[in-house]
Amino acid sequence: MPGIVGAIQIISIGSSAVLHVGDCFAVQPTSSTKTFAGAGSFNTGNGLFVENHQSATNTWDSDQFDQPTGGLF
Repeated sequence: MPGIVGAIQIISIGSSAVLHVGDCFAVQPTSSTKTFAGAGSFNTGNGLFVENHQSATNTWDSDQFDQPTGGLF
């Protein structure tokens, strides 16, 4: 059943965001990213103490595709 949409205002939309107005079967954003971070990078909290004397992040990846996004509908 079609919906009636009035006036809309879009202030901003991100690069991997989805904007859809009207009827839709499935909304699937198709983006992926790979994040490399060193020791203690994603720690959160109050009074956190992280001590890293030697830290090295291995960014070598032998496979070609980690999370393919092509072919999705």
